[in-house]
Amino acid sequence: MKILKASWLLCLDNNSTIIENGAIVYDNKIVDVGQVAHIKKKYPDITIEDCGENTVLMPGLINSHVHLEFSANRTTLKYGNFMAWLHSVMSHRDTLIKRANTTLISARLTEMLHSGTTTIGAISSKGLDMEACLKSPINTVYYTEVIGSDIGALDTSLTDFKARINRAKCNQSPSFIPAIAIHSPYSTHPSLVKLVLNIAREENLSVTAHFMESEEESLWLHNDEGAFLTFFNDFLGQDKAATKPLDFLHQFNNIKHLSFTHCVAASPKELGTIRELGATINHCVTSNRILNNTRLDLTKLIDIDYSIGTDGLSSNNSLSMFDELRNALMMHWSVNINTLAKELLIAATRNGARALGVEKGTLTQGKDADMIVCTLPDSIENAEELYTHIILHTKRATQVIINGVKQV
Repeated sequence: MKILKASWLLCLDNNSTIIENGAIVYDNKIVDVGQVAHIKKKYPDITIEDCGENTVLMPGLINSHVHLEFSANRTTLKYGNFMAWLHSVMSHRDTLIKRANTTLISARLTEMLHSGTTTIGAISSKGLDMEACLKSPINTVYYTEVIGSDIGALDTSLTDFKARINRAKCNQSPSFIPAIAIHSPYSTHPSLVKLVLNIAREENLSVTAHFMESEEESLWLHNDEGAFLTFFNDFLGQDKAATKPLDFLHQFNNIKHLSFTHCVAASPKELGTIRELGATINHCVTSNRILNNTRLDLTKLIDIDYSIGTDGLSSNNSLSMFDELRNALMMHWSVNINTLAKELLIAATRNGARALGVEKGTLTQGKDADMIVCTLPDSIENAEELYTHIILHTKRATQVIINGVKQV
């Protein structure tokens, strides 16, 4: 066992515990948490490592939604309008995916590690990011994604999906966990959704899906009109959506660990169904701003937890969770900054663990020992302001510990 002490322990547990001059005892799991004097007395034979002045020890950050296969994009894709972006993705997808080889994705994962990310929910369309995820010390919940709105190609889509999910299952380990992603209601036929969700239930796999990312999606799914009508006519000769939003959501009953990403255009009734399903919303504030010029209305998430995702570099300029948290802190300007900062750090740790179905996200006994140390530029007088200053001032973690092993 090992012991770390820091100026502050930010536990991010259900009681929002903050411990000044705190210490944590751990191996691969967290064994004990308390004030330094108490820990020193209880474990006299274990050397205590001091993180230094003005340090905060907290759970590792959990990026609940990231696309690594688009890590080669910088200035190729079009921004400012969802449909313009989607058309540019269709035009440049193959080139960008080809450029995002294992070496490039591994470099992006290393950057994420140094910025405090210890667990990711990786959405994989083709399985080309698997090798990099397996090599990285970052815990990966690996969402094999299914897509296909053409009922005539259902068997082909299902066969391809099964081959990729089986490959993921062959590599399963405590730090690489297979899961399932449904691309979206507009792009995945309900018959295909049903078949894939049955696999998730049978094998108790976590599930995620994009939902209501844009007003264009809402118009298409509700009314069979708008820019998606032209898009589907051009690509598939389709003039009606394959499903309705509530019909799509109702297919997700009895999924233990469930999340929906974006939801910026979700109606009150749709949000109510998400709440009834016990799902988490993966909030990707930068992506929503870049593609839609909009943001998730947090005041409408009544009894719905949200987590934080960066989305991919197809719709972001950074995969750093601290960059994403700073953007969220500025975008949701109507909420008191200290109140929001606390909410965001809970979203980026405890809620992310819930969305992905992992035993992480808090500094509590029995949880996985995934922790980071942040060093603030000066001392803090008011403990409740820790949340704000951590987000404002942290770009890189001083230490990163995953499953009890120091990685940074």
